[in-house]
Amino acid sequence: MRTDRQRVTRAGIARVAGLALLWGSGFLWIKLALRGFNPVQIVFTRLLLGFLVLTPIALSRGLRFPRQGRLWGHLFVAALVANTVPYLLFSVAEETIGSNVAGVLNATTPLWTLLLAFLVGVDRTVTVRKAAGFALGFLGVVVIFSPWESASEIASWGGLACLAAAASYGLGYVYMGRYLSGRGIPPLVLSAAQLGAATVLLVPVLPFAGLESPVWRPDAVASLLVLGVLGTGAAYVLNYRIIDDEGPTAASVVTYLLPVVAVLLGWVILREAVTTAIALVLAGVTLTRRRSTEIG
Repeated sequence: MRTDRQRVTRAGIARVAGLALLWGSGFLWIKLALRGFNPVQIVFTRLLLGFLVLTPIALSRGLRFPRQGRLWGHLFVAALVANTVPYLLFSVAEETIGSNVAGVLNATTPLWTLLLAFLVGVDRTVTVRKAAGFALGFLGVVVIFSPWESASEIASWGGLACLAAAASYGLGYVYMGRYLSGRGIPPLVLSAAQLGAATVLLVPVLPFAGLESPVWRPDAVASLLVLGVLGTGAAYVLNYRIIDDEGPTAASVVTYLLPVVAVLLGWVILREAVTTAIALVLAGVTLTRRRSTEIG
């Protein structure tokens, strides 16, 4: 029994690491994509690309999309709060604030998720260890980016948009955990259906904000492709799997690893300094994800 749990834990850690790698550079891709596209164009394209990547894979495996109207209603709600709204808010915010500041404010997602999950009864297991883990992880994120040096950005409308996006993500995690995951529907189908629903939700906005002529810069186009194919399509399969295995609160803690990925990439590529704040983040993640092994 203990061996099985250890195997699951190792697999869970690997999935969290993969998701962090895919999402960790997301704010950079958004910043680069803004050089050629406006926020609505970026969000619509990444959603559509994610849907187009996942759907053929699901169909090739013999999987079918759900037909229940009520389930599709839940999918559209999840798409609104976990995709359309936060994606737009972050894209709009990064027109005026740095991607590092957006990353700091995105790291409040687990705090929102913990609060919302507790209030609606999805996750009542808020132990001292878990609470300390969340606090320690967020402290590490703050130290990494030193947001006090960008106070004007955090206090700006862009900063408020990021906070609202993080809260929307938290609501999305709780909603998916309560109404969509754990129902025997393959994560690949849920992911493709949700991205399709989010794409549909954005269609009415296109005539008003999405018809501006883009600038076809190679870096902007490449960034948008990476954001849609990998950062949106592939990442959502991992996201649903983690929610199924670990629950919505534990799944949202992946946001603590996003700045770690950014710092490590900076160290490898640009030889930037690595601070002890990374250790704080990893320690916080470990505390929130640790499971009891005292099972017979």
